[in-house]
Amino acid sequence: MAKKVVATLKVAGKGKDYSKVITMTKSPKTGAYSFKEQIVANELVKEAIAGKL
Repeated sequence: MAKKVVATLKVAGKGKDYSKVITMTKSPKTGAYSFKEQIVANELVKEAIAGKL
């Protein structure tokens, strides 16, 4: 899956403008962890990690 994402982001040299952010959240009911993956611009990485996106 990662190869496909990287391949689609390398359009006209713009692939370095984006990052893949994976955040982990814990369910209050079961205590299980879930993961959320996002592709965001490099300027918005800190907001994505903080959960504001």
